[in-house]
Amino acid sequence: MADYSLANPDTLTKYRVAATISEKVLAAVSKLCVAGEKVVTICQKGDKLIEDEVAKVYRTTKLKGFSHPTTVSPASYVTPYTPLASDAAEANVELQEGEPVKIQLGAQIDGFASIVCDTIIVPAKDKELDVITGRTADLLLATYYANELLLRLMVPPGLLAAGSDEEKAKAAAAKAPTQSKITSLLEKVAKSYEVNLVESTTSWLFDRNEIEGKKKIVIAPAEGTKGDGTPEVGEVWGVEMGMSLGSGKVKTLDQRATLHRRTTNTYILKSQTARKTLSTIQSKFGYFPFSVRQLEEEGGDTKYKVGVFDGVRQNVLRQYELVGDKDGSPVARLLTTLAITKNGISRLGSPPTLDPSKFQSDKKITDEEILQLLEQPLSKNKGKSKNKKKKKPAKKAAKAGEDESEESDDE
Repeated sequence: MADYSLANPDTLTKYRVAATISEKVLAAVSKLCVAGEKVVTICQKGDKLIEDEVAKVYRTTKLKGFSHPTTVSPASYVTPYTPLASDAAEANVELQEGEPVKIQLGAQIDGFASIVCDTIIVPAKDKELDVITGRTADLLLATYYANELLLRLMVPPGLLAAGSDEEKAKAAAAKAPTQSKITSLLEKVAKSYEVNLVESTTSWLFDRNEIEGKKKIVIAPAEGTKGDGTPEVGEVWGVEMGMSLGSGKVKTLDQRATLHRRTTNTYILKSQTARKTLSTIQSKFGYFPFSVRQLEEEGGDTKYKVGVFDGVRQNVLRQYELVGDKDGSPVARLLTTLAITKNGISRLGSPPTLDPSKFQSDKKITDEEILQLLEQPLSKNKGKSKNKKKKKPAKKAAKAGEDESEESDDE
């Protein structure tokens, strides 16, 4: 029986290779997002980049490819958006200057997935983005610091404790924060910047070939939804943060769902066309999300629609509805894939660190409990720790509000 746990160094290596690809493509796609560009074109270019990068690594591994197609979600969209080239109206959706767009994508190697999401502000064509001010700055700063806080709340109690054995034992005996406690701490960050958490923002436990595992953390849960489980050493998670300039309440958008994923249900679809489509999905995307556009481009025939329709109806495919902010207000999202090891949290694909010198806001975090939590390290400092230099100033920057010049080296 193959060992797919993090105890096997190969597993972590595969996650890291997937992460390198995800982060590289995220950076490239971010550069493509300028005012007037078509969303569908950016998604197509991003997908091509993922395919090209994946082809260069683990050449003998059959199971590799997308863990998430390239999606580019306009201002008020909450969930990943990947339009169809064949739908004239959708294919013409263009990015608007100054809007916050969410870019989400990912690669997987041997079923080990790294998915990343970043929110960027769309610049005008051929223009560098100026310092971001006003409500847009509030939104992005709140999302960034809330995300940094959530990552720290994912560290199991006592894992990074220093001091005597007694102190360590005491720290380890502490209970992990409950999910409602997590929400209330994150709400304090939101209030500092006068924004709101996006309801039911969900972080999932990842497993091999699975991005919605047995545990989940649900922030600001909508009625009837709740999280389940606490993070532990040896796990990989996809950690998500979402903030809105509106109420944070969401609605299903009146648009076709184009993002799907194979479920673990086995049901023999009746029509041969549907079975053929399913077999294409299985071989190219496995159990990871894909865009109907990718099927469209795969064969160029329209028969795949029957397969997708049948698959969803028989629950062999899961359809991701398109969800947006209820008031049509701008939303920011971040998604980080991370491993929890005995040394703390190791990022396996994350959005780039925010540079506070590029944001100007008259708001700041003043709550002592939050500022102290932001001071906490994410991992034990083992000499050349990547997190060391990067993470310490989160608190100072949050506290400094607009006076950030000395923080600009926070890389």
